Amino acid sequence: MAENIFLFIPNLIGYARVVLGIISFYYMPFDPIKASICYLLSGLLDAFDGWAARRFNQGTSFGAVLDMVTDRCATTCLLMTLCLFYPSWMLVWQCIVALDISSHWIQMYSALVVGDTSHKVTDLTANPIMRYYYKRPILFTFCAANELFFASLYMLYFTPGPTLTVFGYEVGAWYLVAIVTFPVSFLKQVVSVVQLIVASQNIGVLDANSRANKEHKQ
Repeated sequence: MAENIFLFIPNLIGYARVVLGIISFYYMPFDPIKASICYLLSGLLDAFDGWAARRFNQGTSFGAVLDMVTDRCATTCLLMTLCLFYPSWMLVWQCIVALDISSHWIQMYSALVVGDTSHKVTDLTANPIMRYYYKRPILFTFCAANELFFASLYMLYFTPGPTLTVFGYEVGAWYLVAIVTFPVSFLKQVVSVVQLIVASQNIGVLDANSRANKEHKQ
């Protein structure tokens, strides 16, 4: 009897992430506490679905796509909320969304075309930036800081957060988080540009080889 990959443990975790994400999106405009809790839980489960896939040998292309799409949708919906809260910065949020989706989609496509199961395991040695970026500690740091930057801006719309004293100055906690995570978030966008270029080059090589093979056969 064939396995039902849709009921694999990591994919069930993925479905839970989707549900938590939708709940978070509902609360985002008016209840930052509930929205943040659900968004955080969805993000934390992202680590467990990967662990479950390795632990139970249940890694699948569907799971990789589900993981990537869930991440992109979560970030996009958060940035859509920032468009609502900070309309003067709308073009920036729109460009970040477009870059995030396009770079990951093209990378995922190139990965699946060559037979890999995740956008995180293709051609890492082709570019030194991508090779180091996809090392787990670095990848986690960049992604976490990027999400924290957007989340801190979201929270700042409602409150500056608890007051902290830093070098003799009083500053709201969410302002501090935004300041600390901004440089990493900015570098994350730079990496997305590199990812977009590298993935496009990979597809270009595949196209060139395919055309050469057709010409050779003719």
